[in-house]
Amino acid sequence: MTTTSVRDRIEAVLRAWDGYERHRGATAVIDYDCAPLDHTAATPPPAASRVAVLAELTAIADEPACQRDDRLRSLVDAHVTYLRAMLGQRLPLADHVRRTQGCGTAGWPDDYLTQVGDRARSCLADLGVDWDARTLTQLARVEGTLRRQDAPDAIEQAAADLEPLVRAATGADAPYQLTIESADVDAYWSYWLDGAGAAARLRLNRHRAEFTETQARVFALHEVLGHALQSASWYARWTATDDGAVRLLSVHTNPQVLLEGLAQALPLFVIGDNAQAVARVRVAHYTQLVRAGLHLAINDGTSVADCVAWAQARVPFWTEEEIGNALTDRSVDPQLRSYLWAYPAGIDWFVALADRGGAETRTAVLRAAYRGPLAPVDLAALWPAGPTIGGPGTDD
Repeated sequence: MTTTSVRDRIEAVLRAWDGYERHRGATAVIDYDCAPLDHTAATPPPAASRVAVLAELTAIADEPACQRDDRLRSLVDAHVTYLRAMLGQRLPLADHVRRTQGCGTAGWPDDYLTQVGDRARSCLADLGVDWDARTLTQLARVEGTLRRQDAPDAIEQAAADLEPLVRAATGADAPYQLTIESADVDAYWSYWLDGAGAAARLRLNRHRAEFTETQARVFALHEVLGHALQSASWYARWTATDDGAVRLLSVHTNPQVLLEGLAQALPLFVIGDNAQAVARVRVAHYTQLVRAGLHLAINDGTSVADCVAWAQARVPFWTEEEIGNALTDRSVDPQLRSYLWAYPAGIDWFVALADRGGAETRTAVLRAAYRGPLAPVDLAALWPAGPTIGGPGTDD
């Protein structure tokens, strides 16, 4: 069996599995469909069960063509690992994340966390914002709060204004179409982007999503000019060239460190002279590292009380509800136990690239990122001097 035929078989199984999950009202498997559109191809019927999908994926993993291709082998292993977790098999966190996100979970030492936090607080101080329970309220006042009904227009305008800068930085020339919808969901996410081909759908969660003028710009870079344009670029490339890669994206697989890391840090690369946007990135970098600490602690058996106290001492504007949600998401849900690690791992690497990577390296990484998926091992190869993805280890 050839690599391409194995790839086609993988995609067929993923579509059937995705249909099964959607039919039962569960979390979708396919987050973004970058496969060339074939209107003559029939959509496979939903899979019979998760156990049946596991058997099919396990059989594919044993195919020689899959074993010979690192991309296919690691991707199938990620799906198998996640599916086994859905069925109740709980691996240690390090194994679960390594086999899904493709990076380590050593974490970051306290002195580094302090250094990143000091930089975030300094950026806020330059804006006249204190580091206390009022931080977010003060920051919103400085940035200019948007009415919720005005947010979609502000995001679209920001995307239009910033698109030339992102295309110049990344070399992306693919078209994309964006639809913005409202949702009202009691979930961790404030917004979510999915789609197929060049068409992206952005959902704003009215239960959580609030925007300032600065957040609209940062958001446009993250979701629209980050995820939507990037996925459309991959779709355009795969429409022109079939390299045997699986074109169906899932958040429990290893491109997520690239996707979420670059999307969060993108303001540093394209509007690094905007103090408010830079402050948002610096605060996000720090708070993501604190979330990573919670991620490690709750999975290592640390008590809830100790986790809450540790987080409150480091982020005074987090509520108990926010901390509780972070602990639940990172320990109970098998998808989020994997996926949410991509945020701290990714932002830490890309912030370092923006701060310390040479101009040629930054350009090479950004252009490669919009040509096709990159696993953590690919990012490390592009910048060997970069930090360890997932952290160098803690002080313990």
